[in-house]
Amino acid sequence: MSNTQVERVELDQLICWRIRTQRSELLVAQQGAQILAYQRDGQPPLIWLSPEAAYQRAQSVRGGVPICWPWFGDLRRNPQAVQAHYQQVEAPAHGLVRGLDWQLLGIDEEGEQVTLRFAFDTQREPLAGWPHAALLQFEIRLADDLAMSLQTHNRGEAPLTLSQALHTYFAVSDVRQVSVDGLQGCRYVDTLQDWRELRQDAELRFVGETDRIYMDTPARLSIVDPGWGRRIHLDCSGSRSAVLWNPWVDKARRLSQFPDDAWQNMLCIETANLLEDVVQVKPDEWHRLDLRLSSDAFGH
Repeated sequence: MSNTQVERVELDQLICWRIRTQRSELLVAQQGAQILAYQRDGQPPLIWLSPEAAYQRAQSVRGGVPICWPWFGDLRRNPQAVQAHYQQVEAPAHGLVRGLDWQLLGIDEEGEQVTLRFAFDTQREPLAGWPHAALLQFEIRLADDLAMSLQTHNRGEAPLTLSQALHTYFAVSDVRQVSVDGLQGCRYVDTLQDWRELRQDAELRFVGETDRIYMDTPARLSIVDPGWGRRIHLDCSGSRSAVLWNPWVDKARRLSQFPDDAWQNMLCIETANLLEDVVQVKPDEWHRLDLRLSSDAFGH
């Protein structure tokens, strides 16, 4: 008999699902198909959710894993081929699907594994200013680890060029003590230094506001957190770029749904397709972006 519990919950204005297995708990919102929280039993949270998170219609919740699609960040900073698909003057940051309800296709249990499947069909629900036919599918698999897959099916007559990201907020003991392993040797664009291209020499540590786009990223990145004696591993495919972001002191005060001191306990690593890594999906083809999150303990 399965020990899995699946519960539909309403948090303020949002419909969510809370899933408990023998070893972990997951919270997912129907709006944006957004993972909100994930924690293994006996461990601190792996995914960070803001203590001031607001569960409001038509706005992304601060924390979890917002899905950025069909562009990431400021549309004007995207390659021209991505910009050309959009026909309105004002373009919201991070695309068009974070604040919309996705269709829940199903929640399937198999032993200790639970899979949630969501879809967003732009033919059924056209996106304002983006008149293209695409089917988005997002699959979340909860087992000993947490895996997610974002798939785009181009149902139109012409190629689609898009940027995208799984904008994951990770919980850390103290961002000033953690490091990120796996970026050594990677080129990156520092958006805080006038978008200069630089190269990462050693493992990445955090000493101030950070907002960087890394290129040619490896299949695995790891957050090394000595305060909690744990490593968080990100294993991805279908992506060769990643954004690393922490707002630090001053910007944290200006962010919505964000306590002034919360920057100390979170770190965003956004598994992405950005800049030269944007995706071109030909008619009737699929693109798949996969991310698996796991953790292990190490001694102090």
